[in-house]
Amino acid sequence: MSAWSPDHTERQPPPAVRSPDGLPDLVHAGMYVVDDHGAIVTVNTRAETLLGRPADELVGRDAHELLHRDHLGQTVPRAACSMMRAFLSGRTSGGARVWFRRGDATLLPVTWLVTPCRLGDTVTGAAVLFYECDPEEGTLRTTESTTLSQLERLALLAETTTRLTSTLDADEAVARLVRLVVPRLADWAIVDLITESDDVWRTTVATHRDGVVVRREELEGPLPPVHEESFMPLSRALRGAASALAGPATYQGPPDSGIAVAQQKLFQETGMRSAAIAPIRGPRAVLGALTLGLSDRPGAFTDAELSLLEDIARRAGLALENARLYQRQRHIAETMQRHLLPQMPEVPGLRTAARYESASESSQVGGDWYDAFSLADGSTAVAIGDVVGHNIDAAAGMAQVRNMLRAYAWALEEPPSAIVERLDQAVVNVAEASMATLIFGRIEQSDDAWALRWTNAGHPPPLLITHDGRSRFLDEEHDHLLGTGLIRARTDTLTPLPPRSTLVLYTDGLIESPGYTLDRGLARLRQHAAALAHRPLHVFCDLLLERTRPVDNDDDIALLVFRMPTEDGEAGDR
Repeated sequence: MSAWSPDHTERQPPPAVRSPDGLPDLVHAGMYVVDDHGAIVTVNTRAETLLGRPADELVGRDAHELLHRDHLGQTVPRAACSMMRAFLSGRTSGGARVWFRRGDATLLPVTWLVTPCRLGDTVTGAAVLFYECDPEEGTLRTTESTTLSQLERLALLAETTTRLTSTLDADEAVARLVRLVVPRLADWAIVDLITESDDVWRTTVATHRDGVVVRREELEGPLPPVHEESFMPLSRALRGAASALAGPATYQGPPDSGIAVAQQKLFQETGMRSAAIAPIRGPRAVLGALTLGLSDRPGAFTDAELSLLEDIARRAGLALENARLYQRQRHIAETMQRHLLPQMPEVPGLRTAARYESASESSQVGGDWYDAFSLADGSTAVAIGDVVGHNIDAAAGMAQVRNMLRAYAWALEEPPSAIVERLDQAVVNVAEASMATLIFGRIEQSDDAWALRWTNAGHPPPLLITHDGRSRFLDEEHDHLLGTGLIRARTDTLTPLPPRSTLVLYTDGLIESPGYTLDRGLARLRQHAAALAHRPLHVFCDLLLERTRPVDNDDDIALLVFRMPTEDGEAGDR
């Protein structure tokens, strides 16, 4: 053993080259680490290069949602993802020929390895090592059969049920259905629906370009009626008879119906070589048919794919039936509601305007309403209210409350508070409405002066704007709602209405939003109403709705507006 000297040191291995984040800067392999929720916590430089994304676009994102795709660029269901299964198992596992989505939306074929790792004393995660496959190896799956494994089939059916049952809009349900099957299962998807008047309508013809669904609207539209004696696959499916496989040869002979002629054109225009057709059945009737077609990829549909298509179509039928029932009920309620909304009375010098806007298509009908009518003493009765509920029962309850209020206002020569108290007793004991808010009053004229005599049963306060833009809420009195059963005296308020002033009555859909407080909603209403005080009344109403209604509003809105005449009795808009 030689003696040690300052010029003789033990040779040390060179330090490992690492990325700034501490991960090895491997030559060929990308690497990222995820926490126990699957979120990326760090990446190496090679991963950034392979994925075409800087670290700040990767860190914090769910690795599965951001990266994992099938060979057509579609998101892989978590239950069908081999990398997710390896991650959840907590064991080291690897595989080949999966695809990651790059930053430019192209696909990267990779071979991968997942292994558990510890991120801290108590925090665990996993390290993912991946490298780019040979391009030929990475594209082999594009020529494989469309047949799914049993696990993939169950995952697709579960996803179909979840996506289709989460909407009550029939058009949206069809769009989601198409996105589920194209391009995952087929190059083409055609949805033919039978309307409630028994017409047949080709609702959707869709294919894909680079994995993105594209509609062929020129191939959509009405179809000839279903021929009861036709043995062609689509005619049989629309009658609910059977599912079938088809191809161009199926429709090459003399057509036996107008639908067969349409099918000949469809196969010619789309270039489909193989098709699977299944009826879309609801609980009570056949709603249409779903067709999947192959044109670009090789092979043909088999009985296995036809069985899967039947399962998908069955779920689509339940979703479409629910959507139709909901839309039918909504239409009935909206029709009832609009027919009950009154015509505005003509009062010399007094300008009146009203608006009613239903909630968004995905929401239910509410019990918002307004009314205005002339009384025997020459005053004008005004009312706005909201019956609790969002369905046809609320609309029916609204009709009862409105009609009873009209009857009491005509029959009783009493102040508004007494009339509302009578109405409250009727709501508790007679009407089907559970509870309701209401403002009821009379616009009175005396010696060229106008005033509002009114009472408030738990409704948002009226807003009064003078012609020069000054505004205030009339919140002096606020009594209990209708239908509570409380026995408590109600109050009346007399509010002068200056010449050319504007009185705004509204329901809570104009001011309430999940995104901000009620005070902010009231402040927005006051601000915009004051800015519009000089506008003609109908313009005032339209712009006030446009500017004030919250974008996340999910309630109906009723708006009732009055503008007082000038001092010489001319209409206030002039």
